[in-house]
Amino acid sequence: MKKYHSYSFSSICIFLLMFSNARAQTNYFTSFDDVEITYSDEGFGKPVLLLHGFINSRTSWDITPLKSELLKKGYRVIVPDLRGNGNSGKPQTEESYANDAEVNDIILLMSHLNSKEFYAIGYSRGSIVLAKLMTKEPRIKKAVLGGMGIDFTDPDWDRRIMFMKAFDGEVTEETKGAVAYAKSIGADLRSLHLQQKYQPVTSIEELGAIKAKILVIAGDEDLENGNPELLHKAFGKSKLVIVPCDHNQTYKTEAFSKAILNFL
Repeated sequence: MKKYHSYSFSSICIFLLMFSNARAQTNYFTSFDDVEITYSDEGFGKPVLLLHGFINSRTSWDITPLKSELLKKGYRVIVPDLRGNGNSGKPQTEESYANDAEVNDIILLMSHLNSKEFYAIGYSRGSIVLAKLMTKEPRIKKAVLGGMGIDFTDPDWDRRIMFMKAFDGEVTEETKGAVAYAKSIGADLRSLHLQQKYQPVTSIEELGAIKAKILVIAGDEDLENGNPELLHKAFGKSKLVIVPCDHNQTYKTEAFSKAILNFL
């Protein structure tokens, strides 16, 4: 009898582990224009959406304390590859990125997953996508914009234009490192160009009308994308946290994770 009970308990543990791993595998979703969007879906609690930055993919979150802590705290963590990145489709036409295509992908994905309410966390360019998403998506109740200042609200933002040109062949001293890195990881340069060309722009007035509770978080050495304090002030309901680090490393820190978990 003891052997039977021991065997049953072990079998249950193995089954649960296999089921958990299955949820962590790559999933596929076909968006509004037949572009395939890949995503991972782990955990079983309140949904939390994570949006990655430029020249990056959903796997960038795998090495962070934040993702592991969210799962430990019982959240359901959903992480897509934004179109043009990772294992998602990389369409080459202008219309495939125009009219907030990335934002529409996320809206449809969260509907596909039957999410009635969810939290959302973006970092760097992921925060830019998230800002526009919040103007269209009332299901977001709390949101975190990481690694971002106010500058993306300007449709003529010089940094966006500089990188748009860089991935179309006009490389400068300031952008050559990013282009070289993109080539080294096999990123699609045409797609990166179009991501910058049609990057969502959310006005300060639109930010002020957002009803969700907001956390703006940035590293104390990170002003690449403008002043995060001004972004914080643009929202009606927001909190600002500054943690020690630079732009490329902040989202990987324990301080970043702790501040977000306290906010959620």
